[in-house]
Amino acid sequence: MSDNPPLFAAREPIFPRRVNGFFRRLKWYIMAITLGIYYLVPWIRWDRGPNLPDQAVLVDLGSRRFYFFWIEIWPHEFYFVAGLLIMAGLGLFLFTSALGRVWCGYTCPQTVWTDLFLLVERWIEGDRNARLRLWKAPWNFTKWRLRITKWVVWLLIAIATGGAWVFYFADAPTLAAQLFTLNAPAVAYITIGILTATTFIFGGFMREQVCIYMCPWPRIQGAMMDEGTLTVGYRDWRGEPRGKGGAKRKAVAEEVGSGGAQQARYGLAAGKTDADKDHAAPRLSRSGEELGDCIDCMACVNVCPMGIDIREGQQMECITCALCIDACDEVMAKIGRPRGLIDYLALDDRPPVLPGEHAPVRPMGTEAEDDGAETGVPAPTAAARSDVTSDGTASQQVAGAAAPAAHAADAPFVTPHSRDWQPKPVWKHVLRTRTLIYTALWGLIGVGLIFALFIRADIELTVAPVRNPTFVTLSDGSIRNTYDIRLRNKHGEAREFQLSLTDAPGLSVSLEGAPGDTVEVAADSTMLQRVYVVAGPDDPLARQERSEFRIWAQDTASGERAYRDTIFNGRENF
Repeated sequence: MSDNPPLFAAREPIFPRRVNGFFRRLKWYIMAITLGIYYLVPWIRWDRGPNLPDQAVLVDLGSRRFYFFWIEIWPHEFYFVAGLLIMAGLGLFLFTSALGRVWCGYTCPQTVWTDLFLLVERWIEGDRNARLRLWKAPWNFTKWRLRITKWVVWLLIAIATGGAWVFYFADAPTLAAQLFTLNAPAVAYITIGILTATTFIFGGFMREQVCIYMCPWPRIQGAMMDEGTLTVGYRDWRGEPRGKGGAKRKAVAEEVGSGGAQQARYGLAAGKTDADKDHAAPRLSRSGEELGDCIDCMACVNVCPMGIDIREGQQMECITCALCIDACDEVMAKIGRPRGLIDYLALDDRPPVLPGEHAPVRPMGTEAEDDGAETGVPAPTAAARSDVTSDGTASQQVAGAAAPAAHAADAPFVTPHSRDWQPKPVWKHVLRTRTLIYTALWGLIGVGLIFALFIRADIELTVAPVRNPTFVTLSDGSIRNTYDIRLRNKHGEAREFQLSLTDAPGLSVSLEGAPGDTVEVAADSTMLQRVYVVAGPDDPLARQERSEFRIWAQDTASGERAYRDTIFNGRENF
């Protein structure tokens, strides 16, 4: 029998426990906002005038248009959509660089609908322990009743999800009536069926597997993050060693002053009255052993929708939903410890001296003006010097660090690194070179799109000379060139356009199928018009091989104009 493990392991179901806290409330708010936008936006009306759709957001595939409130994107303006996609990508890079997988934890559709499905599951089957018991229980009437009820609610949510999506591609009230009367196009039912199935399966049965195996972002995010990225992490220097022993705390010594080793030991920053979230007073077990803040209650694991233990360090599966922070803060409050054992933090926020490790030290006799060039260790602060007792020894060990034994006979040693260290403020993690570059690129693209949106014309034309033949000689010797002109009217009503020529005084223009030089273009549409340009037999342009001129199209109502440069071909081509 082979000792190689299987390539694919069977899925172990995860039953996250309910938790309350700031991040859980934030996720509820975001879920309500995102779902509200998704379900309600197709029903918002926007008056664009007669003969135009009045749906505020509409992807009209039949007319090849994208309507977004007052903005209308035509097929040839797809660069606007491309620009928005680039901005979305840069925005994802920006937020990942600053806050880790914050998109995955709060606004990803898989996360939002999974949260909604979990809410339904908890409402019907109970919290974590009840769902665990139900999972292990044999199939009986109660289990079938609860499961079928849950699946039916899931299916209704999935149908609503697929139904809302198709409303973005057709007039919502009209399509809704067609769907209920079974008169909608087949493609609408097929789309709803596919989206219903994927939502039901992904949100109900493949939750964490979609994030781990199907989504590429967990494997890409490493390139977007660095040591300064804020992400959910565990302060092991404060939580270890773990233990559920007695909760008795060491009393802070009365001799704690405004600074020094005693403060560093008990985590009291100058001017504060409580231990902070990076340095906390140690606990004592019943046997007198020193313990960290983590009591190994597994609350952080039990609330995790991915089923991981954040105390084991950064993991690909972590979606940075921060529910473990709420769970840990709740436990810390119950045992009287400061919050933040699990928190948003960066890898470069680790204290320079960790419990049980040696720290760079220097004799207390070193002058304060020394910058460390000789010893390699900066001189201690005045507060640190006050911790030396009258017999020349340090009053307390500093932050778990021990002086190397080789210097035991030397002058008293201190470790100023731990007592003077403070974590970086949040703004320094957010405003870094990488995030500033992403922000600048994101802003430049956004400004460029807005500028392009405001300078685009409401009328456009394109000119395509007919190449076969390049010109025709008429019976009177005149030379005629043929052009296909495409006129685009972006107004909400029909407009008349007058065609004229410049830079060619000897040329005349006529329209096929239309009297004179004026043609009417329907509202919000494009018209293809064949145009003839003629040079008289004695005109110099008729004898020149190539002559440049300009065709103008003018809106007779508003006076707005557009032009294109083109070429007139004379008889010298032969």
